[in-house]
Amino acid sequence: MDKFRMIFQFLQSNQESFMNGICGIMALASAHLYTAFDFNCPCLPGYNMSYGMGVLFVPPIVLFLLGFVMNNNVSMLAEEWKRPTGKRQKDAAVLRYMFCSMTQRALIAPAVWISVTLLHGKCFICAFSTSVPLDKIGNKTGLNLPDKEIKRILARLPCKDIYNGHEIVPQEVAERYLRCISQAVGWAFVLIMTFIAFLIRAIRPCFTQAAFLKSKYWSHYIDIERKLFDETCTEHAKSFAKMCIQQFFETINKDMAVGHSHMLEEKEKEQEENEKLLGITDQNTMNKVLKNWHKCKPPLNLTNYEMHNGNGCLNGNHQLNNLNAPKREFVAYYSKV
Repeated sequence: MDKFRMIFQFLQSNQESFMNGICGIMALASAHLYTAFDFNCPCLPGYNMSYGMGVLFVPPIVLFLLGFVMNNNVSMLAEEWKRPTGKRQKDAAVLRYMFCSMTQRALIAPAVWISVTLLHGKCFICAFSTSVPLDKIGNKTGLNLPDKEIKRILARLPCKDIYNGHEIVPQEVAERYLRCISQAVGWAFVLIMTFIAFLIRAIRPCFTQAAFLKSKYWSHYIDIERKLFDETCTEHAKSFAKMCIQQFFETINKDMAVGHSHMLEEKEKEQEENEKLLGITDQNTMNKVLKNWHKCKPPLNLTNYEMHNGNGCLNGNHQLNNLNAPKREFVAYYSKV
């Protein structure tokens, strides 16, 4: 149990590695899901294209949305985007960096699904079975069938049991032709996605290195700040609950509290719990603190923190995040007499 706890804590502390692992698992799951998927082409002229394109594009959309759902940073991004400006300005570059990072990870599983589907070829054969060029690989000489009937026969290409157009075009020839095109499209898709990933990961930081580092730093800062705030709230809630329960039992049975032999130790523990409460000892005050944290987060300037009015905002019309503001210097003279 301790090993699992250590692994979980490691994954929490290394969120990027954790999310990369989740994306890899989803990619493998998408490939395994396709192999386990029971593909049954309807073999009808009006439904083959819809079924084939649906199998090709609907699961990737679902996997893309699942990639966002399983990412813990989605709620953090939405919270940072919708929060009131207050005394801390929003940086659109940071929000774009966070969104692009989540989108890149969420696109891995859909890209794997589309690649595997195209390289396998069944979906493509079903969708484009009625588009086989008979003038190239078929035999249209001596055929007096209308085009509608020819399409109905070609729509049965993916279904070996009911296909009856061998005199028009052999089934193996048509399937090999369509599978060849599908695999060519699949490898082209893999090449394009790999090239785009290379451009994003390697070339983009070279042109905007300063902006990239700034966005990356403040993205990590927002994530760490939220985690520390949650941990502080959790510790405060534990101490608050412990003090409430202790006071409840002391009120019910004062005689047992007075005659307790470990009164000194309990006083020391109570003092420690009071320190963890940070002076917030009632529900209304805690609600105000949480409301002020949402509406008016402290500015990112530690040198001006003494000008706060106690609830997260600055007194007066002080400028925010101004690290180059002039500072006052005080000189003190001491006498040895």
